[in-house]
Amino acid sequence: MEDFYEPIRLLAALGFTGLLVMLRLEADRFGAAEYAEVDRYGTRAPLRRRLAWYIVGLGLVVATWLIIPDPTSQLYVTLGDRYQAVVAGLIYGGIGVAQAIAFAMLRYRHLRFPAPGAYPVALLNSVGTAFIDEAIFRGAILGFLLLIGLEPGEAIILQALFYGLVTRLGAPGRDKYLLILSIVIGLASGYVTLRTGGIGAAFLGHSITRFATFVATGHTGQPAPVGREVEEIEKKRRIPEGWSTVGTSRESIDPKR
Repeated sequence: MEDFYEPIRLLAALGFTGLLVMLRLEADRFGAAEYAEVDRYGTRAPLRRRLAWYIVGLGLVVATWLIIPDPTSQLYVTLGDRYQAVVAGLIYGGIGVAQAIAFAMLRYRHLRFPAPGAYPVALLNSVGTAFIDEAIFRGAILGFLLLIGLEPGEAIILQALFYGLVTRLGAPGRDKYLLILSIVIGLASGYVTLRTGGIGAAFLGHSITRFATFVATGHTGQPAPVGREVEEIEKKRRIPEGWSTVGTSRESIDPKR
């Protein structure tokens, strides 16, 4: 009887996975994931709307895990080998920290540490987004691709490209580096998931990478175009060194004097 219901349960898990993909596509409407940023008017999506995205996502992930007949062998919605997950996740996260620092130095010439009050919500966003992403794309979708007969390498590449598309980071006006980063995250997460037998390592490394990018750039995933950051605009407005406005002494405009 269990064998009779197994295909039905897998189809139900596939349905929940489809709902999770749709939820991920709507992250910008909820102000979550890469879109947990202030808009052009300086406002941010209400906290309860953002929390709703994480709560619904978590509920769908749990439903997917419960409906799968054997989550430890059919899909990868499980932590996998815990020791390997911690080691691989920390190595993955270390590489993520290095890329965040390199990106900030190349883009801004310095690290843009955010205000202390922004860290708790950013940490929630990093951890929540990483968990939902890994459960969807490396836990379920990667597992389904392997179930239908794809080779591991093909499955990793396909789900990573799909992940890059679903994040919508390739839309006009968005920094293309973040699109490349999302695809690289998809590839790295897919690899460590297959090596460790679950999403534990991918979740840990992905979370560290996201949070490190926030700490280094001050953004959750949507840096402004070159020349449009607050300090860049202010620098353009600033009077060049040695100049003064007509009818105004240098002493009257320089706050240091």
